[in-house]
Amino acid sequence: MPGYELFGAEERKEVNEVLETGIYMRYGFDGPRKGIWKAKELEQAISSKLNVPYTQLTSSGTTALTTALAALGVGAGDEVIMPTFTFVASFESIFSVGATPVLVDVDDTLTLDPRAVEAAITPRTRVIMPVHMCGAMADLDALQAICEKHNLVLLEDACQSFGASYKGRALGTIGHAGAFSFDFVKTVTCAEGGAVVTHDKDLYIKCDGYSDHGHDHLGADRGADLHPYMGYNFRISELHAAVGLAQVRKLDKFLAIQRSTKKIFKDALAAIPEVTFRRLPDEAGDSATFLGFFLPEENQARAAAAAMKAAGLAAFYWFDNNWHYIRNWEHFKQSTTLNHFAPGLQQAMEVYKIKQFPVSDAIMSRCICTPISLVWSGQEIQERAAKLVKAVKSVL
Repeated sequence: MPGYELFGAEERKEVNEVLETGIYMRYGFDGPRKGIWKAKELEQAISSKLNVPYTQLTSSGTTALTTALAALGVGAGDEVIMPTFTFVASFESIFSVGATPVLVDVDDTLTLDPRAVEAAITPRTRVIMPVHMCGAMADLDALQAICEKHNLVLLEDACQSFGASYKGRALGTIGHAGAFSFDFVKTVTCAEGGAVVTHDKDLYIKCDGYSDHGHDHLGADRGADLHPYMGYNFRISELHAAVGLAQVRKLDKFLAIQRSTKKIFKDALAAIPEVTFRRLPDEAGDSATFLGFFLPEENQARAAAAAMKAAGLAAFYWFDNNWHYIRNWEHFKQSTTLNHFAPGLQQAMEVYKIKQFPVSDAIMSRCICTPISLVWSGQEIQERAAKLVKAVKSVL
């Protein structure tokens, strides 16, 4: 998700404005900062771009998820349903508030299978957390219906899908809250950063305080703030926000490039009868950061990924990936931590020492994703598309 590929004078201008003030913290120091408030400006820009009233920046996508869960009142004994295919930060954020992650199968959208979600609901379920992986959306109509039926919270992990949408609404803005990541390899980057978005003012106020040690931000200065509840230091800096501000202004350009390039790749692969593609509940809303496709068998997919890499193409074979699919999450399965879980959580985690996910395995073992770059020339795109087709055909 290469926003960093188009990093230039716009980002430098915003960062230099902060450097000239010497005030790198987002709160306080009102006089010396000379009216420069990059974090506030970025929050406003995100809200405007996504058509959502409230945005709270954080230091990362992980802390955005943690902040949202805490503000939603999720804690010990609560269960959060999440997919087997995601980044490890999804379950890390659940652990960080003391709750229990309940992993369920994905379907050919590469996101939560609504049938698996409904089957996993227990009296302890509080949240359904779809992860909009690789730039595209979960089946939000089905998941919203399940949440309404069972009176559950819908929290969107949209960390990999900033700028994508579902039926005309930005991903992250459809559930009770949504979380984004702006790390170095996301659609837009702050170098490091994240955000929580919501339509709920009370939830936003809680996120605002929780991400800054519980400060209510109502005092005449930081020393006069009250602390209605405890929080943590999940703040973004003015320098990081400055980078993100320039990047968000380029979002439409990024999306246009990605969608144009992805179509060329997809059209080329579509000529191969054995290739099928990731199902998109709303194809028009895809941010097109990745092209995801399937081959008929695991051995073919693994060989095709190797052939793509040999041809100089990027290929993510998630089934063997250590960070994004449960099959290799040994630290998760064995509850390997530097501290220790509360007894109830430790007991709940025992199931993952032996639990298998054959449905997810059958999907992920046949899946390859290739990322879309922003900097390829027209000729390079055509050459890469030809290499992609050749690599896939070579193993069929």
